[in-house]
Order: sequence, then structure tokens, then C-alpha cells
Amino acid sequence: MRIRWSIVCLAVLISLGTSALVAKRDAVAASPQAAPATKSASAATNPAGALSIPDTTLAINSPTPMSQRVVHYEIDAKYDAAKHTVDATEVLTYHNLTGQALDHFPFHLYLNSFQPKATWVREAKLIGNRDTSYAKWEDKQYGAEEIKSFEVVGQGDLTKDLQFIQPDDGNKDDKSVVEVHVPKPIAPGAYVQFKIAFHDQLPETQARTGWKRDFVLGGQWFPKVGVWWQGAWNCHQFHATTEFFADFGVYDVKLTVPQFEVVGASGVKVAEVNNPDNTKTLTYHGDDIHDFAWTVSPRYKVKDDGVFQGQMGPVKLQIMMQPAHWSQVERHEKILKETLDHFERWYGPYPYKTLTLVDPEPDSAAGGMEYPTFITGGTSWFAPEGVLLPELVVEHEFGHQYWYGMVATNEFEDAWLDEGINSYTEVKVMDSIFSPDTSIFNQDGVTVGERELQRVSYIGAADLDPMAQKAYDYYSFNSYGGITYGKTASVLLTLESIVGADTMQKAMHTYFMKYRFTHPTKEDFLKTVEEVSGKDLRWYFNQAVYGSAVLDYEVSKVNSFPVNWYEDAKKGGPKKDDKNTVYRSAIWLHRKGEFVMPVEVEIVFDNGEKVREHWDGQSRWTKFGYEKKAKVVSAEIDPDHKIHIDRNNFNNSHVVEGNGKPARKLANYWLFLTQWAGQALAWWGV
Repeated sequence: MRIRWSIVCLAVLISLGTSALVAKRDAVAASPQAAPATKSASAATNPAGALSIPDTTLAINSPTPMSQRVVHYEIDAKYDAAKHTVDATEVLTYHNLTGQALDHFPFHLYLNSFQPKATWVREAKLIGNRDTSYAKWEDKQYGAEEIKSFEVVGQGDLTKDLQFIQPDDGNKDDKSVVEVHVPKPIAPGAYVQFKIAFHDQLPETQARTGWKRDFVLGGQWFPKVGVWWQGAWNCHQFHATTEFFADFGVYDVKLTVPQFEVVGASGVKVAEVNNPDNTKTLTYHGDDIHDFAWTVSPRYKVKDDGVFQGQMGPVKLQIMMQPAHWSQVERHEKILKETLDHFERWYGPYPYKTLTLVDPEPDSAAGGMEYPTFITGGTSWFAPEGVLLPELVVEHEFGHQYWYGMVATNEFEDAWLDEGINSYTEVKVMDSIFSPDTSIFNQDGVTVGERELQRVSYIGAADLDPMAQKAYDYYSFNSYGGITYGKTASVLLTLESIVGADTMQKAMHTYFMKYRFTHPTKEDFLKTVEEVSGKDLRWYFNQAVYGSAVLDYEVSKVNSFPVNWYEDAKKGGPKKDDKNTVYRSAIWLHRKGEFVMPVEVEIVFDNGEKVREHWDGQSRWTKFGYEKKAKVVSAEIDPDHKIHIDRNNFNNSHVVEGNGKPARKLANYWLFLTQWAGQALAWWGV
């Protein structure tokens, strides 16, 4: 998800211009957790006519399933455009691969989070959220997901036995998780089928779901079973700073909507029929995905003739644009194809046959969102070529197809494994396409790079939270964003300087190919980097990932004076042009923060000589001394700018004699940029 603080950070970067402008296909057997389900394996445990998970491959460019399929959702839903409601039936077939009997099952009911007393709204009021201020509660913000009936096949109607649970905070008014206990436990290896009827009241768009005027984004809209993970059910409540976690499987979804609607959804469309009541029913199928989303609007303009030739087969691209943004459709398709190309070459193949990119209703709080084979972008009617926010959002959301969609980590507990790794690969891809100094903004002589944007989003919250923390336990929403996105990207960019950029890219490829279609942990990722690099990196991970220590090094002082200063003093001082004068010089470096990391410093002398020194950073300060026929002109820590987690870059360098011209020039830039930034934010908000 690309969240609005990136835009705020961009505005800050521009306003504070002085810092920003100066300064798949390996064999699935390679994964220990991913043995593909096959027809013969199903038959071995299920006699003819018994329950099973389909081994279809209609929606993927693979002759066999690519995931260990746990679930099969069959949903038949009807959308009422006037009331913004959905009435649906759901048949969920669940394969018990936990190795033990299961006597209870928790389900997410995400839409119940948009109620005044729910945990999501309560937290949003306390620490902020992505898009809704809740200055006052309005009925249009209300969302609900009501189970009308709940049957366990072979065990009867258990509707009255459903119980809301609050595993995270004990808020009895929160109804985002419901649990059912089954009379007969489901044996290991067996299947169970749930038949559910439910009714949705969609809210005006919040957290990337709901309606805005005649537009709808159907996200997190159906009862979704939790994940059996690490020996227990993992089914967290919906929090203001959490996203999603679910098992892989097969989706067969029928959507009935008014005939005037233009529809897009996850997976492959396999049928469309018009009904006598002026509605139409569209049928979609998805393989090896863990969620399903859809959108409708009568005003979409659609480009669906684009094809990307992927490593595993062709990918049909569908781009659904707002009419006012239709002139940007080629721009959207271009960045989508370029991003696909980079991910396939660097990280691994995209196996799905389709990819839908949606340009949502303006001001709908539905922009910048990811679902399997389905993403939303974010643009404006005024989007100059040099303002790369549309490209940034499309690239970021597509990246989620890998780290959220296929690797599928637990976003409730380790959001950085998706959002942060995705922000890192975002920097790499955007830099490759647009160059590092102009990968986010290149307009009217003003340039901003993506990696600096990530760093700025982090430094304001640098000492508040570690990366390795449950998403709902962050100090504030800004801290969640700054750490999960910005710090992770900066930490991984800095890691490149330790292991090498080529090694880091190899590690990312290895991680993706090994853990796609599984649910890896943070240790799986960290150990992969260590194994590929051949380095023990715990000294770095313990601080950067598991800790909240701040890295801040400074050149605290520089001094140069003639060795024979006491004799020169008698003669009125050394001659200005005396090249034989020997100077004693010293440079002091100071580690201001608690983060310990080796650094380099470059010392420049007035005869043009440059000296590089290495400091292990273990002590609080160190000193380098010289006796040369030259004075020190400047000293700079991290002269190659490989460290992206230093909180204050201004104190990394020291110039003995300043030059006033740049300061006056920057003052003029400041006046221009602050005025420009105000105008930019104004049009972005339109």
C-alpha cells in the first residue's frame, strides 16, 4: 500500500530543499514449505465424491499448482448500487494440513471494523490512520459484515454458536473476528466445508475499501478464515496500522451488478451473462492466490489489449482509468511493463495470466492498494511528466504482487517484510528506470531521488520503534509508516554497502524463489541474506531490525596549525605561500547515537591530496592526526553515501573555510521551493 505520508515527505523534502537537493520459476520443491497439491494426492486421502481443493491452473502460466492449496472459496455475490450493499453466499472448503485435529476456526470480518466502538476506529482516533480523520462520526462511514447463516457440512447449522473474539486487545465492542467451535474436530489431512450467507454494508471508502459516489472497491468484503501458523491460529483483529494475512487456494467468484457497471476483479474472467432484471453476472477464477478484490464504476474507460510476455507465459494487462485521466493510460501501461520486466529479471517470474490496474475515483481513499493480480494506482488530473507520483504508486503496488501476493508474510506481525522490502525494491526499480537523483521528481530544475524520500520518512521516527514489531504496537501511525517503509528501505540500502549490491540482489532472488507461496518469517529472510553473502550479519540485524538505536556520526572538529607555530609567531606568522610549512592536523569523529557501525572518512588537504580512513565506531570518538606540508580543507564521513540510516547528514562533513555564495543561492531556492510546494499540495488535494 502506498500511503499518503510519502507525499507529505516529498513536500517536506522540497520545502527543506537544502538536504534533498544537495545532498518463477525454480521447482516448487526447492521450498521446504511448498509442496504443490495434485489430483493424485487429493485422491489418496479422499475417496471419489469427497471434498477436495481444485488443482486447476486456468489462471496461472503453469501446468501444475504452485502453492500448497489450503482453501477453496466459492462466492456468489450481488451488489446493490443504490444501497452500497452486498448479499452473498460463500462455500469455503478447508484442508486441514496442520498435523493435528482442529475443533475451532476463527474468521476475519474486516468490514465490522468501521464502527464507532471498533478497535480500528478507536486506534485511528488515538494514533492516526491512512485517510479518515473521524473529526465526527458520520453514518456513511459505517461498515458491517453480518453472517446470516453458518453451516458446517455434516455437522449442522452453527449460526447461534458463533462468538466474537478479541485476541489482541480485549475490546468487547470489536467484531472483526468471529469464531466457531465444531462439534466434531476435523482430523489431520481431512477437509471441512463451511456454507455461509452474509450481508455487507460497505462504508464510504476507508482503508482501501468501500464506495465513493458511484465507484466501489470491494476489498476485505467476505468472511475469511484465519491462518494456522507456528502451531496456533493466527487471526488478528483489524487495527488502524495492520493489513492482511491469509492462506493460498482457489477462488471462484460470481459478481452480479447492474448492467451499466464496468467491472474489474482478481483472477481471470471466465463468463459474463446479462440477466432479465437489468443486472449481469460475471464469473472470475483465481489460482494460487490468498484474497479476491473487485471494483465497479459506470465511468471507467478500459484498455485491455496490453500483453506482457513474461518468463512463464503472456500476462494480459487490464488498465481501468477515470475518464479525466485517460490521457495518462499509456503512461500507466509503460511503467507497469517496465516494473514487470525488472521484477522478472531481478527477483523471479510472475506466474499469473492477468494483472488489473485500477485508477480509482478521485479523493476516494482507494488509491495505492494491492490485492492478488489486482492493484489500484494514484494520479491526478494535473500530473506533469516530471512529477513521478503516478509511476511511484504503480511500481510500489505492483511490487506487492511479489512480497505480499506470493511470499505472503504475516503483515499483522512483521509488516516490514512486505511494505519495507517492497519499499526497498521500489527504490531499486525507480532508480533503474529514472536514475537515482530523479526517480521521484524531475521538474523545472528541481530533482528528488526516491531513496532520499525513504530516508526522510524514517528520520523523524528513528528512535521510537524497531522494525521487528507487531504492526499494531507502534507508537503512532507516523512511526509505523516511517519505520515499516522508510527505515526498512534505508536499512536494506545500507546493507548493500556491507554485502555488495550484486550479492544483495542475489539474496533477494533466492529469498523470493525459495519462499514464494509460503509464509516465511523475518528470520527466514535474514538467514537467507547471511547464507547468500556468507557473512555473519547479526551485529547489524540486532541493531537495525530488532533494535531502535539511532545511527548518527559527526565530524566534531578539525584543526590544522604549523608544527613550528611558536617560531613563526616571532616572525609574524608563516608566509602565505610558503609551501615548505609543515602542518599538524587532527580530525575528530564522534558517534552521537547508540548504533555502532564501521564508517569511512575522507580528509581533503589544500594541496589536493585526499586520504581515506576507516573507523570501527566502537568507541564514542576517535581522532586522526597528520603532519603534512598541507592544511586540512574538509573532512566527510561516508563520502560515497552508502549509509542511508544516518539520522543527520548535515553533521557528516566539516569545511574549514565556508563559501557564502552557495548559502545565498540556497536562500533563493528556499523561497521558490516553499511557494512551489504549497501550490503542489493544493493541486494534489483536488
